[in-house]
Amino acid sequence: MKNSGDLMFSFSGLKTAVLTATRKPDFTPEQVPDLAAEFQEAVVEVLCAKARAALAQTGLAQLVVAGGVGANSRLRERLRREISRRGGKVFFPELEYCSDNGAMIAFACAMRVKTGTAVPSEAGGFTIQPRWPLADIGAAA
Repeated sequence: MKNSGDLMFSFSGLKTAVLTATRKPDFTPEQVPDLAAEFQEAVVEVLCAKARAALAQTGLAQLVVAGGVGANSRLRERLRREISRRGGKVFFPELEYCSDNGAMIAFACAMRVKTGTAVPSEAGGFTIQPRWPLADIGAAA
């Protein structure tokens, strides 16, 4: 993914590889910390490479990190170091604001259901589309 030439990334294959590794008969609980550390390093490496590429492509020098991943201390440290090395700056929200986007969406939905403002998909909502290309979102509205 680091050398794909685009800014897209998905960690589904990496997550599957981790799951497969943990299901091997010779995998032991003692290996969990090393596997977790390797997973973290792989994700951080890709995110840093994509962030550097995004800044290079846009000509910008500032990066804002949001969402649950912004709480990861290893990612914070690496991005700060790598972006500042290139004369840029990275901004992170305070840790209490680095919540998971899925949790935020679920909460918003729960509040809409509670107030009766939720719209069932049969009544004009939209169909869920995994891997919905961002370019198509405006066309679907």
